[in-house]
Amino acid sequence: MFAAYAARIDPDRPLDGLELGERPAPQTRAGWSTVTVRAASLNHHDLWSLRGVGLSQDRLPMILGCDAAGVDEDGNEVVLHSVIGQSGHGVGPKEPRSILTERYQGTFAEQVSVPTWNVLPKPEGLSFEEAACLPTAWLTAYRMLFTNAGVRPGDSVLVQGAGGGVATAAIVLGKAAGLRVFATSRDETRRKRAVELGALEAYEPGARLPQRVDAVIETVGAATWSHSVKSLRPGGTLVISGATSGDRPSHAELTRIFFLELKVVGSTMGTKDELEDLLAFCATTGVRPVIDEVLPLDRAREGFQRLADGEQFGKIVLRPTE
Repeated sequence: MFAAYAARIDPDRPLDGLELGERPAPQTRAGWSTVTVRAASLNHHDLWSLRGVGLSQDRLPMILGCDAAGVDEDGNEVVLHSVIGQSGHGVGPKEPRSILTERYQGTFAEQVSVPTWNVLPKPEGLSFEEAACLPTAWLTAYRMLFTNAGVRPGDSVLVQGAGGGVATAAIVLGKAAGLRVFATSRDETRRKRAVELGALEAYEPGARLPQRVDAVIETVGAATWSHSVKSLRPGGTLVISGATSGDRPSHAELTRIFFLELKVVGSTMGTKDELEDLLAFCATTGVRPVIDEVLPLDRAREGFQRLADGEQFGKIVLRPTE
């Protein structure tokens, strides 16, 4: 079957390790389901995999891709939860949690095999392309907002780095949940787009906000860390799920954190139950993922390059089959 896969690890030139070509189809395995992929979405996790983060040389070649929506062996339209081993379903009970492609072949292919426990029904109102955007970036944003930040309707939130998959999801979900959302971006076009999606205002990174916020959604890391901490009200919560600009800020703001009793919470992906809730939330409210571009799988390199260059706003989706 045709697939996009990591053939080599290169920390400095990750796309040099990306190959497109034929790979073996999944084999039947007890407790697992084979899904025909209709759409799969790109994440920064895929670029990090090509750099060797979470993916070791001895597991190559590895088909990339965490997220997918498709059709199972019984003809059901489904969405995949990409955290494997979380509950012991389909794998050994002592196997540590991993994200698809760290140990098991991923979704950038015509077919993918996952534990049957990881297969969820796709709501009728969502297209395959929309559903494929949810299991990583949108699930991460959902957990950051509603589980780890614990915000409620009427609360205020700052979303750093509008345009990225998680940040875009947080703006849309926050607006739909009745939050007052502020956003930042270095790019004026992205700031305007953030307001169109529901942010009250969008500012350049580091700009003073009209008020201190209840929570900050942080995925940028070092470049925005100090601003994120300074933007919180006393007792507020900073939730971080990524550090695309680096994980070593020049100012940790420790004095401000302890003096104002701020909370810093790490967040990674989400649970199967949270993905079910997110799917229901989208189906009920009409909220839909923001899609930057849909490409056929044989043009995957273009999508990877666009993601690496930071040119996208929203999700890039690959379509293996028509």
